[in-house]
Amino acid sequence: MAHRNRVTPFGEIVADPARGTMLGNRGVIHDAEGRIRRPWSTTRWMCCRLAFKGWWRPVMQPNRWTHLFFLDEAVAIAAGHRPCAECRREAYNAWRAAWARAEGLAVPPLADAMDRVLHPARIDPATRRQRVVPHPAADLPHGAMVTLPDDPGGAWLVLGDGLRRWALSGYGEGRARPSGQVGLLTPLPSVAVLAAGYRPELHPSAA
Repeated sequence: MAHRNRVTPFGEIVADPARGTMLGNRGVIHDAEGRIRRPWSTTRWMCCRLAFKGWWRPVMQPNRWTHLFFLDEAVAIAAGHRPCAECRREAYNAWRAAWARAEGLAVPPLADAMDRVLHPARIDPATRRQRVVPHPAADLPHGAMVTLPDDPGGAWLVLGDGLRRWALSGYGEGRARPSGQVGLLTPLPSVAVLAAGYRPELHPSAA
């Protein structure tokens, strides 16, 4: 039986056999029996490689950070995560540089400064759920993720002038980019980073 540790673009944590291509964490969010008990325990939400230096440990190990899995980096970013500074150092530095360009900063920020901005942008404090922000579809960069008025339960990846529908196992149906507003899943600070040139690692099915 699959663990409940797969993350959707809506930030929800579900059980599914499709592991995906990226790993991440939000701290220790499971109990001693491996059951998810909270949506996060830290504001440092990271997106990591599946493998790094041969390190390995069992998932859902008591009192250790919870392994979370994403189809790809676009999903991780939509769910509120950013690149890990250790296992994805090159991506982390590219993210910092794009953040600095987006904000007009002379020096790229460090993790704590970015996380202080990201957390209130990704979570509505009243509901403790992911924010979905109305946004013009035409202005969104490559790699952002949205939900559509005629498909409120679906998540779509922005790719050039088109969209691709997300599923836990990969991207499927394609559509032209709509002209009106969509529900933006990717947090606004991360959208600015994408617009400033950061390119997320996408699942092969996005091609």
